[in-house]
Amino acid sequence: MAQLPSCAGVTPAEEKVLGHLRRGLSNKAIAAVLVLSHRTVESHVSHLLAKTGCSNRSQLLLWALGER
Repeated sequence: MAQLPSCAGVTPAEEKVLGHLRRGLSNKAIAAVLVLSHRTVESHVSHLLAKTGCSNRSQLLLWALGER
C-alpha cells in the first residue's frame, strides 16, 4: 500500500480503509474485512475527506489513486 503524505495526518487505521477503497470496496465490505463496525468505517472515511480536502468518496478515491 502506498504511503500517504505525512502532512495529511492520516492514521494507520485510515490508511487501511483507504487501501480497501482503492480496491473498490463499499463501507460495509470494508467493515467486514477489517472486522469493524460500519459506523467506524464511515468515521474513517469522513476523517479522510476532511484531511484531504475532498468533498466526496469519488474525489477521495481519485486523490488516493494519484498518490501511488
